[in-house]
Amino acid sequence: MQDMFSRRSLLLSAPLLAQQPKPINVLFLAVDDLNTHVGCYGAPVKTPNIDALAAQGVRFDRAYCQYPLCNPSRSSLLTGRRPPLTGITNNNVWFRRRLPDVVTLPQFFRAHGYWTAQSGKIFHGGLDDDKAWVEGGTQLRENAPTKSLAERKPLADRWLALDGDGQDQADFRNADRAIKMLENRPKDKPFFFAAGFAKPHVPFLAPKKYFDLYDPAKIQLPRDFAPMPSGKPPAYRDNFDLFIQRQATPQLAREAIAGYYAATSFMDAELGKLLRAIDRMGLRENTVISFFGDHGFHLGEKGMWSKQTLFEPGTHVPMIVSAPRMTAGKSCGRTTELIDLYPTLADLCGLPAPRRIQGRSLKPLLQNPSAAWDKPAYTYQQRGNVAGASVRTERYRYTEWDGGKAGVELYDYSNDPLEANNLAGDAKLSAVIAGLKKLLAAGAD
Repeated sequence: MQDMFSRRSLLLSAPLLAQQPKPINVLFLAVDDLNTHVGCYGAPVKTPNIDALAAQGVRFDRAYCQYPLCNPSRSSLLTGRRPPLTGITNNNVWFRRRLPDVVTLPQFFRAHGYWTAQSGKIFHGGLDDDKAWVEGGTQLRENAPTKSLAERKPLADRWLALDGDGQDQADFRNADRAIKMLENRPKDKPFFFAAGFAKPHVPFLAPKKYFDLYDPAKIQLPRDFAPMPSGKPPAYRDNFDLFIQRQATPQLAREAIAGYYAATSFMDAELGKLLRAIDRMGLRENTVISFFGDHGFHLGEKGMWSKQTLFEPGTHVPMIVSAPRMTAGKSCGRTTELIDLYPTLADLCGLPAPRRIQGRSLKPLLQNPSAAWDKPAYTYQQRGNVAGASVRTERYRYTEWDGGKAGVELYDYSNDPLEANNLAGDAKLSAVIAGLKKLLAAGAD
């Protein structure tokens, strides 16, 4: 009799076991120095693979980095803590020197039984996480020397068309490596796979066929383009990375922008190889795909180039999330942050996110991109001894330098999308400023 009931139990439980959902995989896609000059964001840049990913998920139109520089930005989003808590404001400090016991995003998934692996840049260079990866981590190399402006390559090497298909470039190699690693992954575990793409980081190198897509003579300069800024903000930064020896004339600016676009299209093609491999392996239906640029990038707006500003071009990033059984092909106008990716990926995979992470899960917006949402975005910057802190809502950006002692900025994007008019001294907006000041203070909590 006991054997009969045992066999009956097994027969009843078998269908229930078969109905148990498979664990969700994660494909985590990071791109260096990519701003929102992407096809699906309305830019005249050919990025068919990013555009296709957006058509399969939600494109976040107001997503922002937490610091406009690689290491501070990545350290923030991968630890789930904003820069005031990480204390990282440059490219030379390893996050575990400040937060030795923090659980990073890939480490969190590894602790929950995931096979975690990477190909390409995820943490910053040699400042990788020694506890995160089952496969593919890079050797720790702290305090890498930073080249001075005088030691950097001359202007002519800032953008260059290459012969061949780019097979000697990091993005080509890392995409191929990622595909092989996924093909050989352990099949008895879910995966968290991180793929990092280097372009369009300077120098703007890409095969000639991508440069041929963009005629510099037809490139549109930004509406607020200037060879040099007319008014210098407290954290003024000019010609960073690109025009270090010469003025950015309109002709040179168009050539630089064409180079940035070519490098972006090259990166998009290598990204496409990886996404097609995900489809070929039958993984798409059970994989969350997150895609983002690690910070903004100026292309001549206000006479500025590259990163390290708290203006919209320096902080605004592309971010796309494609998740099983969530909204597809929609855009979201709510204000979001890169730091939101940590709790979002945990939530979508049914895992309890660690305490003390500061982001918020985007799952409600993935279910309904128009859902109510009251969370702002925060970005920070350190320029010498002056610290900048900025809060962005759907309408305003409010920025304080040295707690307001070195300057205050307020921009109303409903009337001033180019951030041309600083309204911080407008007495009629005192109530708005008071509210934003409270929001800004809450960002460090």
